[in-house]
Amino acid sequence: MKHGEGPARQSAAHILLVEDDPIMGESLRTRLEIEGYTASWAKTVEAARKALAGPAPDIVISDIRLPDGNGEQLLEWIHDQLDHPPPVLFMTAYGTIDQAVRLLKHGASDYLTKPLDIEQLLQGIRKALNARGWIAPESATRALGVSEAMRAVEDQLVKLAQFPETPVLLHGESGVGKEVAARYLHDLQAPDQPFEAINCAAIPESLIGSELFGHEKGAFTGADQRHAGLFERAAGGIAFLDEIGDMPLALQPTLLRLLQERQFLRLGGNQPVEARCRILFATHQNLRQQVLQGNFREDLYYRINVVQVEIPPLRERRSDIPWLAERFLHAFNSVHPESPRRLSAEALDLLGRHDWPGNVRELKNTIERACILARDTLITPAELALNDPPAPAPDTALAQHLKQDEREYIIAMLRAHGLRVQETAQALGISRKTLWQKMKRYGIDRDKL
Repeated sequence: MKHGEGPARQSAAHILLVEDDPIMGESLRTRLEIEGYTASWAKTVEAARKALAGPAPDIVISDIRLPDGNGEQLLEWIHDQLDHPPPVLFMTAYGTIDQAVRLLKHGASDYLTKPLDIEQLLQGIRKALNARGWIAPESATRALGVSEAMRAVEDQLVKLAQFPETPVLLHGESGVGKEVAARYLHDLQAPDQPFEAINCAAIPESLIGSELFGHEKGAFTGADQRHAGLFERAAGGIAFLDEIGDMPLALQPTLLRLLQERQFLRLGGNQPVEARCRILFATHQNLRQQVLQGNFREDLYYRINVVQVEIPPLRERRSDIPWLAERFLHAFNSVHPESPRRLSAEALDLLGRHDWPGNVRELKNTIERACILARDTLITPAELALNDPPAPAPDTALAQHLKQDEREYIIAMLRAHGLRVQETAQALGISRKTLWQKMKRYGIDRDKL
């Protein structure tokens, strides 16, 4: 007789993680909670069965090899015993093609090999939940940041995905994540279609025309065969032109004509080729100033600047710093599960005070360097190697007053949101983990509120 209750709809999807490795299990559970899900962790098949006997999770993520059985046995039990079996994603370091085919044939939703690509896992989770009609909580779908500024950017990109022929100009300092934003729009609009990117500043002027528009055989010396350019390769998807401000003046009229007529000629060709892709542009420059200086065509400027999306520097959205740092840290730990790293409170504080002139790129490199150089599991400020001024003395009257104000505000927001941590963190514009850390620091106990 089948048993187990159907999934209980909550403010966040609940995931049952079945993994016997303590390092991998803790790391994955932490990442899932950072992404806005709730997660329970079973280390054996028997523990997983007991967890599934109550309210069913929305999804199960299971290792194949377990101490008292294997994932295939658990999958069979789930489909035999539960009235509403949740989707099951498998992960293993010992996978074979035959095993993958067998699991998928018996109802598995996905099959991933270790070391895990965490973004692929998260995508698989979202896909499985969407197939069940689950609308993920807002924080669980955040791809660019948790700050109000980046939420606004995401919302803008969601709207733009509905207008696939409109050019978009992404503007922001170097390293803020313009290509990440471009790829996010691609995932929203055409995830199964090509994403072709080019950096206009990195290609010699003599080659960029061929790279963008392609060339016919014999178009120039060395052109031994036809070459499909960026716009042709991106058919059905997105062509991303980074550093458009460095586009050679001589080539700008050709790009303008493509934008106006939605077709182009390969170099050396006379047959028009249809441009069947969306074109995104990015720059750190002030293009209007470039126009005034004669370095950029005014008509092209107005053609690509139909919609401009501003990506703010990291120093103006500091609530994203711990969120990003944890993601970069988890990416490292997924590849190197034998030597997991975590940030000390002092290191996290230092990250929050640094101005990040190199923006997200600098933060990513800093975390990777610290993970490599750390002598122990815990990353300290010394291993971050950031030359920042010391933190202000914590015992000043002003500091104590500000801390008390922050504590009272967090308590008020928790009460306003029914003591639900995820919703409170979202309202505060910080990650769930950051809110937990602040609650611990200020001695806030939900059970006593």
